[in-house]
Amino acid sequence: MILAGKKVLIIGAARSGIACAKFLAQRGAVVALNDRKPIEEWSPEAVALKSEGVGCLPGDVPMWLLDQVELVVMSPGVPSKIIPARYAERAGAEVIGEIELASRFLRGRIVAITGSNGKTTTTTLIGEILKDAGLFVQVGGNIGTPLISMVENSKDDGWTVVEVSSFQLETIDKFHPTVAMVLNVTPNHMDRYETLMDYAAAKHRVFRNQTAGDAAILNADDEIVSSWAKGLRAHVVEFSIRRELEEGMFLRNGREIVSRTRNGERVLMMRDEMQLRGLHNVENVLAALAAGLACGAAPDSMRETVKRFKPVEHRLEFVEEINGVKFYNDSKATSVDATLKALEAFADERGKVILILGGRGKQAPYAPLAPLIEACVRKLILIGEDADTIERELKDVAPIERARDMRDAVQRSSEAAQTGDIVLLAPACASFDMFKSFEHRGQVFKEEVKEMQGTGDRGQGTEKRTDPRPPTPDPRS
Repeated sequence: MILAGKKVLIIGAARSGIACAKFLAQRGAVVALNDRKPIEEWSPEAVALKSEGVGCLPGDVPMWLLDQVELVVMSPGVPSKIIPARYAERAGAEVIGEIELASRFLRGRIVAITGSNGKTTTTTLIGEILKDAGLFVQVGGNIGTPLISMVENSKDDGWTVVEVSSFQLETIDKFHPTVAMVLNVTPNHMDRYETLMDYAAAKHRVFRNQTAGDAAILNADDEIVSSWAKGLRAHVVEFSIRRELEEGMFLRNGREIVSRTRNGERVLMMRDEMQLRGLHNVENVLAALAAGLACGAAPDSMRETVKRFKPVEHRLEFVEEINGVKFYNDSKATSVDATLKALEAFADERGKVILILGGRGKQAPYAPLAPLIEACVRKLILIGEDADTIERELKDVAPIERARDMRDAVQRSSEAAQTGDIVLLAPACASFDMFKSFEHRGQVFKEEVKEMQGTGDRGQGTEKRTDPRPPTPDPRS
């Protein structure tokens, strides 16, 4: 792909848009970076691109510019069907996303991980498995580092492990992972997609360029994902926590993690050797081990990696124990299904969970949470924009309190808890009604817990500190 002199419009001045602008400008492209926000609200990193010759264009894109551009690069937080992108495409421009652009320059092979839940844990674990196996590996994508920023350090004999979202997959064309997986498909981002199948179709695109020499890893327990097995060109490897498979990765008798091929089977490790909590994390480990085998990692090496691997930040992360109450941060539970999985991890704690729910809803019903809440939860503490909806749907399931902000939520949770209880932040909602991102929400939660520990007094807070409201949402939240 020749970039020198190419006229490029980048839509979206967040992390991936900034990285693309730098990459393209450094290679001689004529770059305009657009965002609908006023320039005063742009990040310092975005504004600083002017010094690298990038044009910073706030507001609507003028038609004369859309008539001239040859390439449009979409940030994942921007819907791919917006009018400027469609207009430019009709005028002859190519419209792609950041991971498509990066893949055209990236050396080596790609492992791509997508799914409604579990992406970051699985991506991180695969990276550790390959590194411990002695392979050159770099990890990024939706997990944090834009894929375009990883081009420079990529190697012909290396692996790039990349978390990809449905938003990013909307704008791929030739993106070709050697190993691709879909962990699950459950209702999420229904504020962006008209139907669940539209959302699933975006996930399915991760397999579109694979060939017979590649590996496609699928969740055999997921009705939508498992239905794709017969229609793929790649070699399919399935995983299951519910049943033994003729071929694939599965959990046997709730204890043994087994790999079975046409040549026989092998017990790779025992479930109780894992530090990760919950059956959903067994799924993540099965998928990661399948990817490791596909990339050539040795089984014994993988077992040792999984044994050492701890929860990723904001994913069922243990924070503190204060006066016999354990606090867990699962701020990444930004959907109802993710919160279900978090509660399942505490299914044995009958009536001992204080659950913090709420934020910006994704137009998915909360009723599926009712059975587990009824079984596990002592009290619900509600925050954020969708508190009214949550209370309306769950008011008969458990006692409910409203909290003003995260500090108030932590204090109320602590007051409601008894020795031996668990306070769990698993909001089932996006974060950007009150926070910059799910990471910011989780960090504030942890800070409030640690501050309360410092006072040595559950429920006795100091002066109220309001949560800062963000200038921009994070599309991963």
